[in-house]
Amino acid sequence: MKKLLLLSAMLLSCGIICLAQSLSASWNGKLTLGPQSLTIVLNIASDGSCTLDSPDQGAKDIPCATQYLSTDSIRIDIPAIGGSYSARLTDGKLVGNFVQMGYSFPLELVPGEAIPERPQTPTPPFGYETREVTFANAAAGVTLAGTLTLPQGCDHSTPVVLMVTGSGLQNRDEEIFSHHPFAVIADHLAQHGIASLRYDDRGFGQSTGDASRATTADFGDDAAAGIKYLKSLGQFGRIGILGHSEGGMIAFRLAAHGDVDFAVALASPAMRGDSLLLGQNRLLLELGGTPRPIIDGYVRALSEVLAARVAPSRQQGSALAFADSVATAQGSNLPQAMVANLAEVLKESNVWLDYFLTCNPRADIAAAKCPVMAIGGSKDMQVPAENLEIIKSLLPTDERNMIKVYDGLNHLLQHCATGSPVEYNAITETISPEALQDMALWITTAAKQ
Repeated sequence: MKKLLLLSAMLLSCGIICLAQSLSASWNGKLTLGPQSLTIVLNIASDGSCTLDSPDQGAKDIPCATQYLSTDSIRIDIPAIGGSYSARLTDGKLVGNFVQMGYSFPLELVPGEAIPERPQTPTPPFGYETREVTFANAAAGVTLAGTLTLPQGCDHSTPVVLMVTGSGLQNRDEEIFSHHPFAVIADHLAQHGIASLRYDDRGFGQSTGDASRATTADFGDDAAAGIKYLKSLGQFGRIGILGHSEGGMIAFRLAAHGDVDFAVALASPAMRGDSLLLGQNRLLLELGGTPRPIIDGYVRALSEVLAARVAPSRQQGSALAFADSVATAQGSNLPQAMVANLAEVLKESNVWLDYFLTCNPRADIAAAKCPVMAIGGSKDMQVPAENLEIIKSLLPTDERNMIKVYDGLNHLLQHCATGSPVEYNAITETISPEALQDMALWITTAAKQ
């Protein structure tokens, strides 16, 4: 799902810099914030300028204002997040404190970029063929670029699956936090005799088009073009679709239209977009230890803000004033940071979000004209496992359907501790081997029936 990063106004400041070659490097460490920890990377350039990365949050190159830098000490301000960091070089490590919003946390950094381990990412030589291909959504004037993966012995009986990414522009591997889940899935399927096509989202990577005004329906049209392309090749058996998150909603759409022979939905929403986002925010706030009255007040206020976004007479005037009045009406004394976030959600220009808020996949799920595999994790904090129960209750009766909740998996189908998105980067596993095995077995079986 979408990641929101709210930045305050940038502040300019001057500092004292004594150029220090010994500190010019990338430094990394773990910042412990209550029950969670974040990987922090501080990049110190030879000219004394600095940037900060937070890989676990998908944030990179956050500007820093260097206040002091010597051969053994540093102090920086990070205006975008209202923070600062001061440290001294001790035994080869930067030992100091990170301060944000009046709170101070110890933070030790060691030299290096903290390159994550990704043992499942496939590397050549492959035991199968890959082809770089393009196909067109002519109506939208879009050309999609992708990778067609063909297993050994591929013939006219070989099943093929089109892969559709989740929300937010992503490449054909659905790359996130250095994980390449679609590449891992394609590799596993090829080893089990299943072909696949994965592609860059429109306006991203090597695909053309303007995604700034594209909605879930538009991305669905791109996927339909991919299915049409696979059919035009005339070299496969049954043709199916595999979608993750928002891509799962698109898989159900094509299944309802009768465009595919089978559909695989990974962590797919089954409720209206605004309900999904409200539940997602509640779960993540609970996971972060936010007091219940604050959570209840924020979710009620967010509900009003989301309704105001899509109202026929959209809220005019000051978004901050409206958000403040809504928050005040909840009587929960919301922190100003939450009020500011409500204002950003209200005023942000986002065609995709406006469509998604009122998008309800229930009708497509109920109209599916092919067998469906729908799976998710019990610790999914973005599309909770209750969505699978809704899918199960809506799908037409078909003995080939498979609905499964995997214990201990998150939204990316990784084994995890809490399910928080903050963990995605720290987990070395890209996707559960059990889920991969079930996908290959189910597709092989569904393609024969």
